[in-house]
Amino acid sequence: MKEIEIDGHHLSIEQLVAVARFGAKVRVSGEAIARMERSREMVEQIIDEGRVAYGVSTGFGEFSKVSVDKESMALLQNNLIVSHCTAVGDPFPEEVVRGMMLLRANALCVGNSGIRPALVCTLIDMVNAGVHPIVPQKGSLGASGDLAPLAHMVLVLLGKGEAVYGGQRMGGAAAMQSAGLPTYTLLAKEGLALINGTQAMTAVGALSYYDTLRAAQLADITCALSMEALTALKNAFDPRIHQLRPHPGQMLVAKNIRLLTEGSEILEKSQDLRVQDAYAIRCVPQVHGAIRGALDHVRQVIEVELNAVTDNPILFLEDGAVISGGNFHGEPLALAMDYLGIAAAEIANISERRLERLVNPALSEGLPAFLTPHGGLNSGYMICQYAAASMVSENKVLAHPASVDSIPSSANQEDHVSMGTTAARKSADIVQNTLSVLAFELMAAVQGVDFRDGEQAPVTGQIHDLVRREVAFFDTDREIRLDIEKMNQLVRSEKIQKLVFSALPDFA
Repeated sequence: MKEIEIDGHHLSIEQLVAVARFGAKVRVSGEAIARMERSREMVEQIIDEGRVAYGVSTGFGEFSKVSVDKESMALLQNNLIVSHCTAVGDPFPEEVVRGMMLLRANALCVGNSGIRPALVCTLIDMVNAGVHPIVPQKGSLGASGDLAPLAHMVLVLLGKGEAVYGGQRMGGAAAMQSAGLPTYTLLAKEGLALINGTQAMTAVGALSYYDTLRAAQLADITCALSMEALTALKNAFDPRIHQLRPHPGQMLVAKNIRLLTEGSEILEKSQDLRVQDAYAIRCVPQVHGAIRGALDHVRQVIEVELNAVTDNPILFLEDGAVISGGNFHGEPLALAMDYLGIAAAEIANISERRLERLVNPALSEGLPAFLTPHGGLNSGYMICQYAAASMVSENKVLAHPASVDSIPSSANQEDHVSMGTTAARKSADIVQNTLSVLAFELMAAVQGVDFRDGEQAPVTGQIHDLVRREVAFFDTDREIRLDIEKMNQLVRSEKIQKLVFSALPDFA
């Protein structure tokens, strides 16, 4: 995906990831420009008629009771941006900032916000040119949207703030000048249109969802290799079981495991060794499947939000109405992001339990202790489980829901907030921990398979070879951190999933 077009209605998660993470170019549709022009004309008409409209001829929040004269309306909008850029902490990654810019532009393309099309086109030009505003991560309540983060983003459009361009951090004006892009003084309604929205939480959340879906797919794959290493039983994946409890995710995961393990000589030889396996293997369809169900719900929420109008007030050209509502409230995202974080944490929880079985000689069905052939003098993979357990425990802290909290602001005018951006940021941290736990499990599973007799399934054998090209058999202790770094890079590269998708078209 090299280029996408935005029109306010058809942006997908995959398109957002293509732009934010992989550098796809963006263009604004002609229909969207025409809609924005008409909504801007409506704002000008409101001003000419002297109508009272929130955020156009009044202050903001508690100051909505204060009238603003026509001559001060532009100053009001520019003051809004410089007074709201109060975020603190480390900057968001560039991919998140690119996602925020794309999402804000797409929302404005719907044509209910009253902004000049030129500002929206310049926002997209910044994305295409690689002008990335410095946006600190902390400071959003998730209602009225992501005011503080978006204000930092908009500063650069005004020739203020800071940005990274060409790999260098510099002032916003210098970045825009270096990229050959104009800066602006905002007119009536435009500041509010640019920062009243849920685009920070949505950008973080969409990228986190994408990573969690890849982690869920990877979890099925790593489980299949762990099954071979542990000589697991296949009966728990019999489709007849899952047809009696037909959750779609459960049936999908059971099918994935059957596809991955089909033709495994190791498993065929081990089916009479015991009656049943521990839950970390036997209940994978139920656990991984429930995670898939959670991801389906989160995707539905994000897909709505990608193409939603979330500022306030909203302009309706059909009858000239200017309506103040609450579309900026992040509660739909907040609940979904907490759910997403919990789902990602559960992937790590069960993965770490499989890792424990791989390294523990009391549980590993005959594998050497800690997967080292020379135990005692060598520790092998002992501390891999230790590190994984640390991240699993951290995830449990991070998975506490942010959305159950609220705190009033703006003199109690904004008396219930979502904490959606906090929920999204936590979900992003959780899934990165989870990917690292999966890297440990996969590395240990491949090591365990090397102690077994018999051929692997065709697909798991290819995955084994892919891992072994990066990480050699762990015969005696060496600087294991280098292996861990390579495994973490591999699980984040999507090479494993692409291999499986190519070999097994029905894997999902």
